[in-house]
Amino acid sequence: MDERRTVKISKYLALHLRHRPERIGLTVDAEGWADVTELLEAATRHGFPFTRAELEHAVANNDKKRFELDGDRIRAVQGHSIPVELNLPPTPPPEFLYHGTVRRSLDSILRNGLKPMGRHAVHLSPDRATARRVGARRGRPVVLTVHAGRMAADGHEFRVSSNEVWLVDSVPPEYLRE
Repeated sequence: MDERRTVKISKYLALHLRHRPERIGLTVDAEGWADVTELLEAATRHGFPFTRAELEHAVANNDKKRFELDGDRIRAVQGHSIPVELNLPPTPPPEFLYHGTVRRSLDSILRNGLKPMGRHAVHLSPDRATARRVGARRGRPVVLTVHAGRMAADGHEFRVSSNEVWLVDSVPPEYLRE
């Protein structure tokens, strides 16, 4: 399949499975799952038809592994702004995790900490390279080190999605280092 088409389908899935399912009349359950047939029919009704094979290709080849298929169900694995319960178990984090951002956001983050900003959780990366790529989406990246081990010892709960994105409710500024 054409790479541009794969990216378009992936972006379409991200929008409608993570943020705006109602825009196309799609229903997602409490855990974020949608019926694949319903998704394909809704996409067709709204002028962006794609096949089950194209969907499977887009999910399998998504570089960030943002989606999961389970039989005739599909969901985004994290990053939702709609209410969902992913049922990820609390998981002890490594000593350090990382967050990619840009210089213009740095003063506010160092003063106020990391907040979910319209999502369910703050997203953290397991390594500097991934955090750098995340930050680079909005400009020249700055990578912050998060003292996750210390946070966990102080009672903060971490969860990890199937695509290795670490999730936490917030990161107070005392756990951050540039």
